[in-house]
Amino acid sequence: MTAAEIIKDIKARKFKPVYLLHGEESYYIDQITDYIEDKLLNDAEKGFNQTVLYGKDTDMATVLGAAKRYPMMSDYQVVIVKEAQDLKWGKEDSSKEGEFVLNYFEKPLPSTILVLAYKYANFDKRKKIYKAINKSGLIFQSDPVRDYKLVPWIEEFVKEKGYKIDQQASVLMAEYLGTDLSKIANEIEKLMLNVSKEVTINTDLVQKNIGISKEYNVFELQKALAIRDVLKCNKIINYFASNPKANPTVMVLANLGGYFTKLLKYHYIPNKADAASALGVPPFFIKDYEVAARNYNTGKVFQVISLLREYDLKSKGLDSTGNIDDGELLKELVFKIVH
Repeated sequence: MTAAEIIKDIKARKFKPVYLLHGEESYYIDQITDYIEDKLLNDAEKGFNQTVLYGKDTDMATVLGAAKRYPMMSDYQVVIVKEAQDLKWGKEDSSKEGEFVLNYFEKPLPSTILVLAYKYANFDKRKKIYKAINKSGLIFQSDPVRDYKLVPWIEEFVKEKGYKIDQQASVLMAEYLGTDLSKIANEIEKLMLNVSKEVTINTDLVQKNIGISKEYNVFELQKALAIRDVLKCNKIINYFASNPKANPTVMVLANLGGYFTKLLKYHYIPNKADAASALGVPPFFIKDYEVAARNYNTGKVFQVISLLREYDLKSKGLDSTGNIDDGELLKELVFKIVH
């Protein structure tokens, strides 16, 4: 089930006694957890029947002790464990403690809705607890959105909010903001505060409201690299060096890594008419890849990808000689790419 389908069922009062929400992408885990916390019980019921615990401050005995209580003046009680990845889950063995934990997940109390928000990692599917919850409750795995799916995700998010956005603006957001869905959603919602629903969100609005420089951003750096415009590359890198918080090196390298990986893939696409769908990019970008492919043959692209990996390590303090700041690293990297 998707997050939207789970929330739809909850709205329809179709509950599961246990929800294990796990995965590397926290956005949907938070979305489901927040909805249950805010909407499942009314304000009068919450006082007696809603318990919120945090994994690092509790243990499984406390969680299940709360879960085994019966609701007061309500059909259900809600127990939410946030940051459940920090919870002491206990050993899965034949001890009384192990049996106590497993027995609850095999036969959870129907009047309790237990939510386990296990973020930034996948729960171990080999564990007996996982298998028990899979039978008695609901497990939702929230995987990161792949970079090639970010543009349609942004467009759908904007559409659901009743706004319109053009594709170039979506691409700019995807390139600049990365794959953190919570960050993207927050930035879009802030932008919407300053934009009418009658107006189509374009690149100018994105640049103005999200703080992206119109001339000096990763998107423009890719274009400059594609045509080997040394002067423009240097101007952009100098801007990045003077604004490191707005243009973190790790984000710049990740974007360039994705760009040159797609460029390598472009070289090996037999039918270039299918390039847009094969690369997962809007069709208007293909001309840029055509130009870049003429300027960077496959051998050079392999070399660039190797350089990006090398400088990624250097930016993290590994395999680096001397005390070179991120701005100097980027200047050195771009010089090697275009020459």
